[in-house]
Amino acid sequence: MLKIIYGVLMFLILAGMGSTAMTESIFPYKYIKETLPNGLTVVMIPMESPGLVAYYSVVRTGSRDEVEPGKSGFAHFFEHMMFRGTKKYPGNVYDSIVTSIGANANAYITDDYTCYHMNFAKEDLEKVIDIESDRFQNLYYEIQPFQTEAGAVYGEYRKNVTQPFALLNEKIQDLAYDVHTYKHTTMGFEADIKAMPEQYEYSLSFFNRFYRPDNIVLIIAGDIDPVSTIELIKKYYSSWKKGYVPPMIQPEPPQTAERTGEVSYPGKTLPIIDIGYKGDAFDPNNKDFIAALLLGDLAFGENSELYKKLVIQEQKVQFLGSGIPMNRDLPLFEIYSMVKKEDDINYIRDEIYKTLEEYKNNPVEENKLNDLKRRNKYSFLMGLDTPDHVAGGLARFAAITGGIDVIDQLYGQLEKISPPDIVSAAKKYFTKERRTVVVLKGVKQ
Repeated sequence: MLKIIYGVLMFLILAGMGSTAMTESIFPYKYIKETLPNGLTVVMIPMESPGLVAYYSVVRTGSRDEVEPGKSGFAHFFEHMMFRGTKKYPGNVYDSIVTSIGANANAYITDDYTCYHMNFAKEDLEKVIDIESDRFQNLYYEIQPFQTEAGAVYGEYRKNVTQPFALLNEKIQDLAYDVHTYKHTTMGFEADIKAMPEQYEYSLSFFNRFYRPDNIVLIIAGDIDPVSTIELIKKYYSSWKKGYVPPMIQPEPPQTAERTGEVSYPGKTLPIIDIGYKGDAFDPNNKDFIAALLLGDLAFGENSELYKKLVIQEQKVQFLGSGIPMNRDLPLFEIYSMVKKEDDINYIRDEIYKTLEEYKNNPVEENKLNDLKRRNKYSFLMGLDTPDHVAGGLARFAAITGGIDVIDQLYGQLEKISPPDIVSAAKKYFTKERRTVVVLKGVKQ
């Protein structure tokens, strides 16, 4: 661990000295990318991590790919089903192997991708490649286990919507989008999840369409030898047949008027306001998008004037934050706040609008902008301290672009953003016509 941190710190020191050797790339580790004939992409990142390896299987399919009416929720469903095992390694056998090697295996689902990850000792690399390649190629389940898991997924949904933020998120996505699949959450529409136990045959087709080598990126980081590692990958994955066909996702038409909604939470909670603006898909060459990433922190981060005013000085809100996500398609750029008193909701909303107008009309101080750039860059670098953090930090980039070369492009563009660029982004994205506002309120105390 100390060697890893030392290596990153040396990178930062050299970067701060203006070393020409370090200016071309922000990512501090050399990596090898290879694509097999069947389309499987493998990114290998050897690094100082004695005996430790992280293995990430990034499926470039998330809830956005659920285009068939009535079939939302299946990307999330497979996050569960992938642990059911195969004929060679049934679920209980798979679990036993993972436990016996002291590994840590898990998965998560997002709107744009599904990620399966494992941390283990390097001597178990071949066994991990064996069991992971097997379940991705040969997942097997019969109708009864399928229906059992589908019922469990519906139970998870019912538990999830007991949380105010889950209800709020469900409402704002449904309200903000008309035709794009971002209209539903990663869990899917409730009616679709409830009907899932009757969709056994469809589930098989979903797996066969999306779990293909040409739709997957492997990220392997840690104490590895790239030459022997890629030979093992070829040994266990080469027989997997390509066959991925991208779904026809309907583009969202431009929004032309503000949309508003309310959510009644059947419990006690402070009010929450969520203000979303239609943004742009991730593109490191889109200067407005890159500027928006910085604008979110400048205007609503913990060092912002509005945060200090509402959270610290006036103490009118429990928290204030923003989310400017990196997505394949146009996401919502969101500003959200939990308000302590219902009577202050409109005041908080108007303060947020006022702040955005200030950024449209007054360029941010250059030194403040440069400080934020440095914090973002160093925060990213200091997070690359273990194989798991490295692979995990790269997963979304790999899912969106198919590789990690985009990291240097992104941070290169961030360095070029100027105060006028922040003004341009504020004027482009944060307009009334692009806005959706949802307020959640609980039962009266």
